[in-house]
Amino acid sequence: MMKKRIAILGSTGSIGTQTIDVLDAVGAEVAALTGNRNVKRMEEQVRKLRPKLAVLSDEAAAKELRIALADTSVEVCAGEEGLRRAATMESAELVVTAVVGMVGLVPTLEAIAAGKDIALANKETLVCAGELVMQAAQEKGVKILPVDSEHSAVFQCAQARGENPLAKIILTASGGPFFGKTRAELASVTLEQALRHPNWSMGAKITIDSATMFNKGLELIEAMWLYGLPPEAIDIVIHRESIVHSLIEFADGAVLAQLGLPDMRLPIQYALTYPERVPCKVPHLSLAEIGKLTFFTPDEEAFPALRIARNAAGERGNACAILNGANEAAVDLFLHDKIGFLEIPELVERALADVPRCGGLTLAQVLEADAMARETVYSAR
Repeated sequence: MMKKRIAILGSTGSIGTQTIDVLDAVGAEVAALTGNRNVKRMEEQVRKLRPKLAVLSDEAAAKELRIALADTSVEVCAGEEGLRRAATMESAELVVTAVVGMVGLVPTLEAIAAGKDIALANKETLVCAGELVMQAAQEKGVKILPVDSEHSAVFQCAQARGENPLAKIILTASGGPFFGKTRAELASVTLEQALRHPNWSMGAKITIDSATMFNKGLELIEAMWLYGLPPEAIDIVIHRESIVHSLIEFADGAVLAQLGLPDMRLPIQYALTYPERVPCKVPHLSLAEIGKLTFFTPDEEAFPALRIARNAAGERGNACAILNGANEAAVDLFLHDKIGFLEIPELVERALADVPRCGGLTLAQVLEADAMARETVYSAR
């Protein structure tokens, strides 16, 4: 396998650190790393991987990192400008977009414009601007390689389809920590309970999205753009064991699934080595040890996020950017104990009702819709 040169946006986060964990198997060379404000972790990563560029989200943290790395030749930058530089570095062939939130959109578009393949772990990029991103990727001839376990599963299954179109995608959801609870019971859940995911270890925002099931609604929108299917051809099924990561269905009713233990290192590694496969650190699946696999229909009364996201997906235009911006703001309020759990979908629906729609979509319109949605949510509290 040829050695790939990569840039990792969000290297200090959950997906970023797991990406670094598989680099030895991949044999990749790292050109750039970006992170939040975690100076210590970034210094450790830089000393291990020796990138040309290291970026932190604010100047104070970057200044501290520069001092810590004064004995190296690594350039240190800060903020959005540094993020864009990392995304477009000439020496990188592939960009892993593992940052969380809308901050990942512009760097991803600029990486595509620079001809870089994308290992996509930032779902907001496609949720908010899927039409723009997929069109740009097609024009530049770059690959969008999904890192999320569900979309990686669909991608892996789709390798067997040949010229046959997909009739349906079935995305699996763990159901999060509140599976089986009624709407009345959800009214009193706490932040600590919402952050207690049964199967996956993820960042706080994504863990809350899993608890509300907005995570699966966002993934439905992603799948719509990645695979060119309407939202009504994408089903969601609750699968508590998180062993079947997603499925595809053909016109004749045949269904293919990708299975594996709930460990993000496998989909991350496949995005980096595609189309080749190499040994992975993840333990291999034993179905006999698992014993049984269960599946359930989502409760959209208790968890309205799926209905809200599906409706926004059907609208196209800026509706999904409004949905995403409002959800990010509402989750931020919940993480700071300023709203209750059930207020998250309520505030998202309020933003969708209040923010004006537009048909055709430009980057400026996406960013405007995002800003207006956030303002609507924050002003409500």
